[in-house]
Amino acid sequence: MSNSVDRKVYIGMSGGVDSSVAALLLKNEGYNVTGVFMKNWSDPAWPCPWEEDRADAMRVCLKLGIPFETWDFTKEYKEKVVDYMIREYAAGRTPNPDVMCNKEIKFGLFFNKAIELGADFIATGHYVRKIKNQKSNLKNYVLARARYLDKDQSYFLWTLKQGQIEKCLFPIGEIESKAEVRKIAEGASLPTAGKKDSQGICFMGPVDIKEFIKPFVKKEIGDIVTTSGPGRASQKVGTHGGLDFYTIGQRKGVGIGGTGPYYVAKKDYETNTLIVSPVTDMQSLESKSLTASDINFIDERFVPSAAEGIQIQASIRYRQEPVSAVLSKLENNKYKVEFEKPVRAVSSGQSVVFYNGDEMLGGGVIE
Repeated sequence: MSNSVDRKVYIGMSGGVDSSVAALLLKNEGYNVTGVFMKNWSDPAWPCPWEEDRADAMRVCLKLGIPFETWDFTKEYKEKVVDYMIREYAAGRTPNPDVMCNKEIKFGLFFNKAIELGADFIATGHYVRKIKNQKSNLKNYVLARARYLDKDQSYFLWTLKQGQIEKCLFPIGEIESKAEVRKIAEGASLPTAGKKDSQGICFMGPVDIKEFIKPFVKKEIGDIVTTSGPGRASQKVGTHGGLDFYTIGQRKGVGIGGTGPYYVAKKDYETNTLIVSPVTDMQSLESKSLTASDINFIDERFVPSAAEGIQIQASIRYRQEPVSAVLSKLENNKYKVEFEKPVRAVSSGQSVVFYNGDEMLGGGVIE
């Protein structure tokens, strides 16, 4: 505790139980803690409960006896997260706004402002572990999957750099269950102890994406057809209202009546056709490899050369158990991921995240 006394920490307070407990733990360890609520979204057409969340965060800070501030990043969030999301859908890709929110807002604007104000650290309620590295002189820290794997959020943090990780604290990463987090909150009589987890897009909540992007994407009607295979001809099973509204692997909301279910297997922009797989043909959704760009490596020991690949594990979506793979370098700073066994529903625009056991190595954007 002696090394934490009087060290200043700005913690992002969402109004939820995770960040509330994170603030409590930091205060108990002797840090000089200031709670910050980030106001990032305020659009009457797409309301989110930011005022209620801010009030909850304020009540927690009052209970803990720590200062509380509100930082308004509404303009920047629209430009850096929402506009990015719209551009990606309009380009036929599936964006990952939570990754972009972490990169540009929480560990971008919030991080930079806190450090400029004299913070020694920033903190969040992410389920991830920061571990002092003992194996290499190339870097100081690694990010590892949380003890509570069901809530592990390392997948969303692959864009972080060493200089950021060094000044970040993740107090709940070592806690082994959500029940334990709530028990800690109840023991301290925090007003958010029983609050339900937030759902939907980072800071926006449970937005209907299809309705949200409708004004910005092509709405050209086309055919929905099934995959073909040995002894099975492709068949038209419906019509779609625009390919940009669909995601590879999507099952709900495809809009096909009768027998099913059907999963989105491919979006053919040349013919404006949506290709779907029946549940009896899930192989159409599987891939043995992918190409990724915009790569970031947290651990320099695991940067492959162009000559040979390295053995890793990789996840292509949140909560997917990492799959053994070989990562190799291509031209133009692109990388190839070859999986040991096929993975389902590889989606352009989403993140592929690299692991070595529990250690998160970095990641990139699927092409």
